Amino acid sequence: MRASARWIARNLIRNGFPHNFRPRRLTEADPARLKSALGAPIIRDGIEGKSVDLYAKAAELTAQGKSFAVATVVRVEGSSSAQRGSKAIIDAQGKLLLGWAGGGCAESAVRHEALQCIKLQQPALITLDMTDEILGVGMPCGGKMDVYIEPVLPKPDLLIAGHGRIAETMAAFADLLGFRVIVNDPGAEPSSFPQAAQVVAQDFDLSQTPIGPNTYVVIATQHKNDHLWLQKALDGEAAYVALVASHYRAKLVLDYLAAERVPADKLARIFAPAGFDLGATTPEEIALSIVSQIVALRRGRTNRGLRPKEVSHDFETQDLQKSPASDKVITQCDAHTAD
Repeated sequence: MRASARWIARNLIRNGFPHNFRPRRLTEADPARLKSALGAPIIRDGIEGKSVDLYAKAAELTAQGKSFAVATVVRVEGSSSAQRGSKAIIDAQGKLLLGWAGGGCAESAVRHEALQCIKLQQPALITLDMTDEILGVGMPCGGKMDVYIEPVLPKPDLLIAGHGRIAETMAAFADLLGFRVIVNDPGAEPSSFPQAAQVVAQDFDLSQTPIGPNTYVVIATQHKNDHLWLQKALDGEAAYVALVASHYRAKLVLDYLAAERVPADKLARIFAPAGFDLGATTPEEIALSIVSQIVALRRGRTNRGLRPKEVSHDFETQDLQKSPASDKVITQCDAHTAD
């Protein structure tokens, strides 16, 4: 075995790695001798550089503020073209940018589910059944594999139009919750918003603070141009649009927008007055009610209180050897392509 290891190492150094070289084939040799001869760690499951490239690509997309998903093969049963630990990066358009998670319809299914995960902002565990030679996903490999898909999303933006104690407290809460805080108001002082990534005093045309589907907009302008801000937020398809105002003022503004022929479905998206009905009286409590409403909207919840639910503690009856329950089992090549 030792002679074989030396011979392999010497030939690799002299001739380089052949195109079909797979390091895991060397695991029967003496690891210490191979490590010494090659000057690099033994890699059992693939070329180390591929993982480095994948993580570098993920870092690049994150730095660019782009949404994407990482698909990881977590379990393989039987034969499969992908191995446990195989990874792939899928962008927000459903294109596989890097990596491998199976070919044919298996890849198509993973890409399709990745799009759904990005859209719903939720991870998923899917099972691809490749046992059916006619209807199975992809080539009839004769196996199954579980793929965990995790969306990687840029920080959501909280755009606060306004200044004052409510705005300052909202900024502090939102920063703790992982939002990128932007403040746009002529009266806003950077020293009052230390958590803000950006404080803009003159940008009513939104050239510096654009609004998009990942933007949550709270208007606390103290009745200065609030109707114009609402129109801009609606036009930008903001994820959340809220007006800090009394019931009386909120009705006046909404009536004005309706008279300006703003569609009713758009008006229905406005939370006015902003926030949950917590009985808030102080600026801090009002800020809490607004941020709570934003979190509930992001997570698909309402303001209903928590209720106790039954929890099973019968762990002895669980079969820990079984595959974890999948969110979806795909047995046919019927997934929509993500092209």
